[in-house]
Amino acid sequence: MARPNGTTRLGMLTPSPNSVLEPATAHLLAGCAQVSAHFSRFRVTQIGLTRAALGQFDPEPILAAAELLADARVATILWNGTSGAWLGFDSDERLRDAIEDRTGCPASTASLAFRDLFRARGYGRIGLVTPYTGDVQRQIQANWGAAGFDCAAERHCGLSENFAFAEVGAKAITEMVRAVAAQGVDAVAIVCTNLAGAALAPALEAELGVPVLDSVAVTLWKGLALAGCGTADLATRGSVFAANAEARP
Repeated sequence: MARPNGTTRLGMLTPSPNSVLEPATAHLLAGCAQVSAHFSRFRVTQIGLTRAALGQFDPEPILAAAELLADARVATILWNGTSGAWLGFDSDERLRDAIEDRTGCPASTASLAFRDLFRARGYGRIGLVTPYTGDVQRQIQANWGAAGFDCAAERHCGLSENFAFAEVGAKAITEMVRAVAAQGVDAVAIVCTNLAGAALAPALEAELGVPVLDSVAVTLWKGLALAGCGTADLATRGSVFAANAEARP
């Protein structure tokens, strides 16, 4: 749906402590007057594989937040968090379907967007950069490996507190990206929407000669595709917005 002035509204679901997603999305959309992003939160304070940590992704709070976004008559709803990376693509497929059933809006998630982009561009060897702990990182590697994406090249920070992810500095992120890129990958994936990688990606791509795909940018790419919006206005924001990419459902 669009406002009378022609602006398309994108709905974004975000973890409650996330302080990167909203400003990063605003930065990416700067100068793109025909699109606006709108956000709804639910509580996710710790990332891990314990029962308590995994229980934060019970679908009901997520669906309640999605319903609030639907009140704003958004064109699509994205779960702008990467939990599907360790919970599994099938978990995010169920969540996507539940959001669509509950709200009537086309939906997707950050993890499904990564999968769609990898497949669309033929990326098989992925440099995996995250702020997470080793056990979460290994689970992502296993899940993505089962889907055909080799993530042997990896770096992670060992953090579990969601708020702390936003405090990882540009130098640390840049060093992790350089390290995995040096191992000969098709693309680097910065996996966490509370890790400030989006603004770094264009310069790193120019330096390293490899696509650097930040979670916030990849999710926005998918949302724009679902809403039927082009990406020409975002061409300087990174290769994720290249015009020749498809966003498969």
